[in-house]
Amino acid sequence: MTGVYEHALGAAADDLHPKVRERYAVDADDDTIGLGRGRMDITRGTHVLPALYPMTALNLLFPEAGHDVPFTVRTAGFREGGHEALATVREFEFGDERRRFDSLTVWDSERDRLFDFLGTGGHLVSELQPRVEAGVLVVESGAQWLRLGGRYRRIPDPLAASVEVRDRYDETGERYHVDATIENPLAGHILSYRGTFTQESEPASTVTDDLRPTSGLDRLPPG
Repeated sequence: MTGVYEHALGAAADDLHPKVRERYAVDADDDTIGLGRGRMDITRGTHVLPALYPMTALNLLFPEAGHDVPFTVRTAGFREGGHEALATVREFEFGDERRRFDSLTVWDSERDRLFDFLGTGGHLVSELQPRVEAGVLVVESGAQWLRLGGRYRRIPDPLAASVEVRDRYDETGERYHVDATIENPLAGHILSYRGTFTQESEPASTVTDDLRPTSGLDRLPPG
C-alpha cells in the first residue's frame, strides 16, 4: 500500500517507525479503516474564543480545553475527484459535549503536493510539508487558502495558521503519541492537543459518508 504521506515523503518514508508508517499506509484500495482510542490534553488561547465557537458547526476547531479528554480517531482512504485521499475524523469528548475535527488529506500527483482540506466541506485548505525525524512523522503547514464555491483565495501569511503535528510510536508503552499545535503570528496560541492512543484496523467494504468530510475536489489550489 502507498498512502498519501508516502507519496509526499518518497524515499524518506523508509525512515518512519514501522508502526507510524503502517498507520498512514492506508490507501484507496484498502478494505479497512483505522480506529484509534486514547486520551488528550487540550489547551486553547482565551483571546481567540470568539472565533472558535462558530468553527464547531464546520467540525473544525472548538473552544473547549481539558486534561485527559477521551479521544477517538478514524482514518479511511479513498479517491475524491480523481485524487488519492485520506480522511481523518477526530472526536473529543468533553462530558456531554462531543467535538469533531475533520480533515481530508489529498495528494496532488500532477504537481507533487499534499493538501489538507479542513473541517466538513473543506473550506480552509493548507498545503502540508511532511518530513521524518528519527522515525517521527513531522507535518508542518505551508500556504493556505479559503475555498468557496470551488474557488481558492490565498490567505495572507500574517492571517494564516501555523500548524505542526508530530506523530510517533512508543515501543515501551505500545501506544501512538501525537502532539499538535496551532498558532498564528498575530493571535498567538490558538489550540493544541497532545496525548496517546492505541489503534486497530476494522474491515470496511465501503467508506461511509461520515468518513467523507469533503467532496467536489475536481480542482485543487493553484500552483
